[in-house]
Amino acid sequence: MHLARFPRISLGHFPTPLEPLNNLTQLLGGPKIWIKRDDATGLASGGNKTRKLEFLLADALQQKADVIVTQGATQSNHVRQTIAGAARLGLQAKALLEKRVTDFGEDYQRSGNVLLDTLLGGEIVAHLPGGTDMQKAMEEYAATLREKGHRPYVIPGGGSNPIGALGYVACAEELLYQSSERRLRIDHVVHATGSTGTQAGLVAGFTATNSHIPVLGISVRAPKDKQEENVWNLASRTLDLLGVPGELSRHAVVANSDYVGDGYGLPTEGTLEALRLLARHEGILLDPVYSAKGMAGLIDLIRKGHFRQDENIVFIHTGGSAGLFGYRQVLEHG
Repeated sequence: MHLARFPRISLGHFPTPLEPLNNLTQLLGGPKIWIKRDDATGLASGGNKTRKLEFLLADALQQKADVIVTQGATQSNHVRQTIAGAARLGLQAKALLEKRVTDFGEDYQRSGNVLLDTLLGGEIVAHLPGGTDMQKAMEEYAATLREKGHRPYVIPGGGSNPIGALGYVACAEELLYQSSERRLRIDHVVHATGSTGTQAGLVAGFTATNSHIPVLGISVRAPKDKQEENVWNLASRTLDLLGVPGELSRHAVVANSDYVGDGYGLPTEGTLEALRLLARHEGILLDPVYSAKGMAGLIDLIRKGHFRQDENIVFIHTGGSAGLFGYRQVLEHG
């Protein structure tokens, strides 16, 4: 696997720390839980999208783009990091936001990531209703920019295409190096899965290196079958981009959709418990949309005996704590 042949720019602080969660491990009675701190990537408060943007924005520069167009939900971590990356490179950034969540009032619509989007110099060009075909809306907007003489580069939601997924192929390599240095056997990698790029990149990375560490994605949105199909498709395309021969086994892609609750961006009781446990026992801030929902799934599966006591589980913290401020009304009680 030769990632060096793909254009890449430096945007983040890597390698991110791999830390033991000793207090949480003790509280739950085993197995041993580790956390990969991809909330600490450094770009405008960090998060997992920074890894993807190192490849995506390098591709944009190679194509001589002068404006970046992307989309996400109102409190999108991806949009915030994309705008920050564009600012670093002196590029304009335009974003379309989808109102997937309407339960939390003005705080949700204006604070957190939305506030940071504008502070970082991005322009929110549209607030669209939930269920909009956001890729189509982006393409139509990009067409208007081309008519004005611009060279837009369109980044899909979450940066989830084969180029973006290379960021998590790199993360898989990074984890293997860190585990080798520590003589740590990694039995499972667990994380929140949404737009699929993180899980697809990890699966592709562990497949390409023949390490085959099992990756469990805790879905924040889609039903299990749909999520697994989407991840498998993107992981397969990423392996093709890498030039890895053979067909990816369907068994390499596992998602659990039992912890979605009422829907995307709507915290469950388990989500809120995970947020408080990590904050109060480890001093770590999760986010209410992705990482806390993923951690809620991991905590519940541990309590149910899904993992052996002697196993080592690495949870990937995908960032997003800026979004906490949009959820003040559900967090300030308790």
